[in-house]
Amino acid sequence: MSRPFVFINSAMSADGKISSIDHKQVRISGQEDMARVDALRSDSDAVMVGVGTVLADDPGLRVKSDMLQKLRIEGGKTKNPLRVVADSLARTPPKAKVLGPGCIIAVSQSAPSDRVMNLSKMCKIVRCGSSRVDLHNLMSILYEMGVRRLMVEGGATLNWSLIQSGLVDEIYVYIGGLIIGGTISPTLVDGPGFIGDFPQLNLTDVKPLDTGVLLKWSVIH
Repeated sequence: MSRPFVFINSAMSADGKISSIDHKQVRISGQEDMARVDALRSDSDAVMVGVGTVLADDPGLRVKSDMLQKLRIEGGKTKNPLRVVADSLARTPPKAKVLGPGCIIAVSQSAPSDRVMNLSKMCKIVRCGSSRVDLHNLMSILYEMGVRRLMVEGGATLNWSLIQSGLVDEIYVYIGGLIIGGTISPTLVDGPGFIGDFPQLNLTDVKPLDTGVLLKWSVIH
C-alpha cells in the first residue's frame, strides 16, 4: 500500500497529560515550540486530527506565519496544507474553524446522510469504512491526492488508532514544565491500549526548548 510518511506531533505535561480532566486545551508550549509546530505544518502536505480534537479545541490547523505561507506559495504549493478530520459519524460542527477550502472530512458509511450533506457544502467528503473510518484506506486516498507528508496533531484516540494500525513513522513530543494531573486526563495515546505487543520506538533527538524538552522518536516497524 502506498501511503504518506506519517508523523505525530504533540505537547504534553511533565506527568504525560495532553489536556485537562475536562478535555480542555492547556497551554503547554512556549513561543519557541509553537514556532516549531508552525514550521512542521508548513513543511507538510496535510495536517490531520480526530473529530474529538475538533469538538474540544476547534483548531484551524492553518500555517500562522505569513513568511511560511509566502514560502509555500513561492514553492508552488497552496498557502496552507490540506486539513483532514477523521470523523466517522460526521460530528464536525458546521461552524468549525477547520472547515472551508482545503478541508477533507473522512467519514464512515454509517455517518448520517443529513450531516454529511451539510458538511459537503463546506469541505470535501471522503467515505471510507463501514462503521469507523478505515485509516489504511484513508492513507491510500490521501496519497492519491498528492499527500506525501502527513502531520497528525491528535487527539489521543486517533494517535492510538494510527499507531495500532502500523501507520505512524515518527513521533515528536514536547514535554512542558508543568503538571496537569487527573486519572482521566487524556495522555499522548489512549484508546484500548496495548497488551504484550508494545510498539517500540527509537529515540533520535533530544533538544531543550522553552521550559521543557523536545523528544523525537522513530517508530520501529
